[in-house]
Amino acid sequence: MDPLRTLWETFFDWESMREALPEMLTVGLPNTLILAVSAALLGSVLGMLLAIAGISRTRWLRWPARVYTDVFRGLPAAATILLIGVGLAPLGMQVWGPNPYPLGILALSLIAAAYIGEIFRSGIQSVEAAQLEGARALGFSWGEAMRMVIIPQGVRRVLPAWVNQLIALIKDSSLVYFLGLVASQRELFRIGQDYAATTGNESALLLAGLFYLALTVPLTHVVNAIDARLRHGRLATGPADEIDDADLALPGAAGGSGR
Repeated sequence: MDPLRTLWETFFDWESMREALPEMLTVGLPNTLILAVSAALLGSVLGMLLAIAGISRTRWLRWPARVYTDVFRGLPAAATILLIGVGLAPLGMQVWGPNPYPLGILALSLIAAAYIGEIFRSGIQSVEAAQLEGARALGFSWGEAMRMVIIPQGVRRVLPAWVNQLIALIKDSSLVYFLGLVASQRELFRIGQDYAATTGNESALLLAGLFYLALTVPLTHVVNAIDARLRHGRLATGPADEIDDADLALPGAAGGSGR
């Protein structure tokens, strides 16, 4: 039983968790959300541009998008964060001072864009060609058809995959600590590391992991519910939503010739 006792004492010290909890709530959680939400928004916009460029018939748009995707999906996230955060640090110092967050958000956004771009591209290309042809036949230009018909359907089809990437982005935000953070800039994982180093107990890191679970698990279930709603439509909730069988009857199906 000694291994179990060691495990319990190392990761389930409630006193260590209690000490770390206030700082995780007031400092770590807000900073993690700032990093993740900012990178998700910017990464999604860049990803959509990459997706559109990736399906373009123009080579000078399609090839750079392909190269970008291959490079940023192939590099480890830590390497990209260090490359951007350290390599552009002198420029960042001149623009916004000693704050690593803008460069950290940029690095996370560039990583996310490579994955999200492929997700969006696969969704857009999964829409039947007849949808585009029908929109063009109705008088839409190619850009209008893509914006109003094809892209909304494509994004809806890959919504779960997109959210999975956002969940990965929330966890990858912990890698920004490589750039060096002052006390007020620390995110959840860094605070857990600091408390673990100070107390010699890993319980604060487990608490940080629980915070990540609290962020990602509800997000997954909410998006699954939205996806199911979009796929199956709204269920009948009352008389107003019910369809009267008489409304579906063919003329003359009941009582005479219908004349």
